[in-house]
Amino acid sequence: MLRSASAQIFRQVVRHRSTDTSLILERSINRVQLLGRVGQDPVMRQVEGRNPVTIFSVATNEMWRSGDGEMSPTGSEQSDVSQKTTWHRVSVFKPGLRDVAYQYVKKGSRILVEGKLDYGEYVDKNQVRRQATTIIADNIVFLSDNVRDRV
Repeated sequence: MLRSASAQIFRQVVRHRSTDTSLILERSINRVQLLGRVGQDPVMRQVEGRNPVTIFSVATNEMWRSGDGEMSPTGSEQSDVSQKTTWHRVSVFKPGLRDVAYQYVKKGSRILVEGKLDYGEYVDKNQVRRQATTIIADNIVFLSDNVRDRV
């Protein structure tokens, strides 16, 4: 009887504590997918005894039509195609992927990068504090034929 009473009290305490709002963890998602071209050959850096990191940039393009709707002499609607290129900094910390990226990612290669967004600050060579947005890659898919043939 004493054993079952203490078990009931224990269950109530656990049930009460598990509904405590400070213990409830919400799920969240920080995922990024970029499909684009590599802007520079990767570099590998190591800072203050930390694990090395492979860094490169990826360009993505956004295109849209911006026309005034006038008709051309051929009867088709005239519109200008505008394009915006956005550059993304990609860092690869994962040991196996870091080495593969350093060896096979080349300027101009078409790749798909999957990872998460990371925001940080750094001080540049002129001692100016700057903000940086980085994609921390956890997967890279090589889409250029020349790279696929070598891997």
